[in-house]
Amino acid sequence: MPRLVSRATTRKHIMREVYDYSPPAENQQIVKITASKGNNLHEIETADKTRFLVSMPMRYRHYMWVKRGSFVIIQHIQEGVKVKGEIVRVLITQHIKYFKKDEIWPAAFYEKPELEESDDDNDDDIPMNTNRVQAMIEISSGNDSSEDDPSDGDQSDDDSVGET
Repeated sequence: MPRLVSRATTRKHIMREVYDYSPPAENQQIVKITASKGNNLHEIETADKTRFLVSMPMRYRHYMWVKRGSFVIIQHIQEGVKVKGEIVRVLITQHIKYFKKDEIWPAAFYEKPELEESDDDNDDDIPMNTNRVQAMIEISSGNDSSEDDPSDGDQSDDDSVGET
């Protein structure tokens, strides 16, 4: 009879694996998740821009999730036709920083800058709230006559000053 392990013990072992900062082995590769295809299959993109499917191992399925844009370490499967690899480890931001510092990170994944925290509050990156578009149009249409050509209002004031 096989020995059953509690969920807490399984989670403890998986979390221990997550915080392992060892670099990928020779037969392993850092890749980026591009899409989730269902049934714990994910489409990945390698550093040389090739795409194929990888699977999530059973031990991770209830404890870890990956989303589009996440980075993982995979191990290639020789007998795979469609599914050509298996996820070995899901990388978190601390892994990425550590690998970049040690120059293990693939150069192809440096292309897009990571979101960095900044002190200035720049609202240019925030998309417009579509629920407020009508209200903004009504507000701006009421003020359009005075805002469109401020010189008209200034000329009338100047004319009235000159006439008195």
